[in-house]
Amino acid sequence: MYAFRALLEPGGPSFMPTQIVRVPAQALAALPPGTKRVVLHVGQHHERLGLLPLPGGGYYLMLRKTLCAVLNLHIGQAFDVQLATDPDPNRIDLPGELAEALAAWPEAETAYQPLNNAMKRAMARHVAEAKSADVRARRAVQLVERLARGGHPFRGS
Repeated sequence: MYAFRALLEPGGPSFMPTQIVRVPAQALAALPPGTKRVVLHVGQHHERLGLLPLPGGGYYLMLRKTLCAVLNLHIGQAFDVQLATDPDPNRIDLPGELAEALAAWPEAETAYQPLNNAMKRAMARHVAEAKSADVRARRAVQLVERLARGGHPFRGS
């Protein structure tokens, strides 16, 4: 595990402005070569994240607004973090509603399997972050229905 002082900055892809933390070269050097996913520890909270390349070199971590709210972090704020290699980088925690919807719709399950892990994680997060069970179920059904019809899970047909 590597500890460093991070600064929350605005950034991310131009189509999706968000908050980022630049990963210092020393932290990258402390990780095994080829590491793509890490666990970020801030206080008692930990989050599994992907290392994303910066234009011109280096890497950053993208922190969602909901995560920043949980951690009470704001743009420009410095905070202490610890970074470790994700011991199970391919694990995807499916919310029950999404797992149920996929199991009930074989066509969607077939379309789901070849998706890359980033898309699968995005789907899982989209369902899991809903506050009520009704909204989680509705989101799961919507994603799975789009897949079953041969479409993109996040784009209406």
